[in-house]
Amino acid sequence: MPALEVADIFRRHGEAYRQAHAGHFGRVERRVMAAVEACRTARLGGHVERCTECGLVRIAYNSCRNRHCPKCQGAARAAWLAERQAELLPVPYFHVVFTLPAPAAEIAFQNKAAVYAILFKAAAETLSTIAADPRHLGAEIGFIAVLHTWGQNLQHHPHVHCLVPGGGLSLDGARWVSCRPGFFLPVRVLSRLFRRLFLEKLRAAFDAGRLAFFGTRARLADAAVFARCLAELRRIEWVVYAKPPFAGPAAVLAYLGRYTHRVAIANRRLVALAGGRVSFRWRDYRHHSKNKVMTLEADEFIRRFLLHALPDGFHRIRHYGFLANRQRADKLALCRTLLAVADADAPLGDNGERQRLADHAHDLCACGGRMEPIGAIMRSWPASASAWHDSS
Repeated sequence: MPALEVADIFRRHGEAYRQAHAGHFGRVERRVMAAVEACRTARLGGHVERCTECGLVRIAYNSCRNRHCPKCQGAARAAWLAERQAELLPVPYFHVVFTLPAPAAEIAFQNKAAVYAILFKAAAETLSTIAADPRHLGAEIGFIAVLHTWGQNLQHHPHVHCLVPGGGLSLDGARWVSCRPGFFLPVRVLSRLFRRLFLEKLRAAFDAGRLAFFGTRARLADAAVFARCLAELRRIEWVVYAKPPFAGPAAVLAYLGRYTHRVAIANRRLVALAGGRVSFRWRDYRHHSKNKVMTLEADEFIRRFLLHALPDGFHRIRHYGFLANRQRADKLALCRTLLAVADADAPLGDNGERQRLADHAHDLCACGGRMEPIGAIMRSWPASASAWHDSS
């Protein structure tokens, strides 16, 4: 277990933060802080468990299950990955990232649900449209998209990671169309269409009255000012990044494990909490990905962490194309038929990866034995606190 956790910072400095920011502290942020503070403590209750092999007895407190909690993602990640294993196809997979420029990110921060949804839609439509174009791939593709809203320094940096098989179904559904070796779609073409689609959808949201502006951005509520902002965004280059294909199914699963259930900062990156300041490790991508240590006042660290609290019910993992939920089973079966691979032969990753996922599903003792509950510990907080967990 890490020596320092986000929960420690919240417990020590959270109340002061709440008082200092009481005038503009939202319900979602309050719930995130309360959940992280209470996670795996007597507040939420738990059970006493004993190892079936060595007889060790220990107390295991309940998790808060909040998707923003650094300690609560392991089980959810393992279960989700186990489902994705059977969906992998024996083709190269690509990692494509769509990033909002800073002015658009500022609009997104004040309109999270509306603009994050636009980001998803614009990225998905961009990939699907360019892939369907006969000049590029001429196929229906499928992909998983995951929203991240942070950079390594915890500042607001919304972007969508997409995991895309290197090919798709021909538009008549009669054959599998493979992409060129080592190349999926041209990023410059993707970037231009992504920019146009996002700005069109953002304009439509503004015209429909679905955007709100306050503070330093309040002037954007004026139609003329907003139009000038969109014009400026059209003149700058938008970043779409495509990485080289993954080296096999196990690498795809490892990627999914790193990205799908990640939170703004993992406990293992925390270095110290002293004198009211928090130090943590970060990677400076502007300086050759150099590893550095950043130190912030506790108040600022908490503020940055809470920048990434998502609206209630907002899904940060979405499926598109032939991987869309409503048609996934039938379309994947067709893909495997066209690729001449049976369901039983679908690549599931190596044995080590499968075992790692299986181990997450059980609470194991240090000796390797299984821990079994032998008694319950009642929670010390009201049962309504269990509502802190939320959807992905």
